[in-house]
Amino acid sequence: MLLALAALAAGFVDAVVGGGGLVQLPALVIGLPGASPVQLLATNKLSSFCGTTISSATYYRRVRPDPRTFLPLMAFAFAGSLGGAFVATLIPRSAFDPIVLVVLVVVGAYVLLKPSVGDVTALRFSGGRHLWATGLLGLAVGFYDGAMGPGTGSFFVFGLVGLLGYNFLEASAKARLANWATNLASLVVFVPMGAVLWELGLLMAVLNVVGGYVGARVAVARGARFVRIFFLVVVAAFVVRIGGDVVGLWGG
Repeated sequence: MLLALAALAAGFVDAVVGGGGLVQLPALVIGLPGASPVQLLATNKLSSFCGTTISSATYYRRVRPDPRTFLPLMAFAFAGSLGGAFVATLIPRSAFDPIVLVVLVVVGAYVLLKPSVGDVTALRFSGGRHLWATGLLGLAVGFYDGAMGPGTGSFFVFGLVGLLGYNFLEASAKARLANWATNLASLVVFVPMGAVLWELGLLMAVLNVVGGYVGARVAVARGARFVRIFFLVVVAAFVVRIGGDVVGLWGG
């Protein structure tokens, strides 16, 4: 029941602004104390992949994001995620939390202190510069997703808003498509390893799909302002969670 509810909530959060891993991965750690880290990551990716498939399709039908941005973003994100998944075992977990915490605080402060950011689309680059900026964003966030994962969707959203100049709703639509590509890339690595717990993963995937579908529809219906507020709430939750890990507040 815990894992089913976590998957449902994660699908909703992921569809709106990303960050479903903040809900789903800790639930897997609690619910499956005997599973290996790679099994937890792989099962989480299977559930998330199914949820992002539905939310991506919903966004695509209702928002119609520009393929000149989301196609190269997906391609570079896929490549980055593959690289991140392969080097994940070489990077100490302890090196990530402080860096991610600082980035989240900066991201949250930027969005909070600039109320107009993300309200309307005002692209900062055009032509080749837009393509290069999109590619670099996809590679960087994709690599992070392959190596670690939590918060990937939120980083995509912020990059598309803060770097490229999209509004929050359009950024969320493109972020879902890019996150779908990174989840697929991770499964390309994890499935041949036999790391996925299929029965549990597929059960959670069904609930994640429901949450993703509802979240995407709510985001489209409520617009960029709702997504911005939800983004700030999720980022704040990340700061509390990861900040607690850094200072040892959660006993980890």
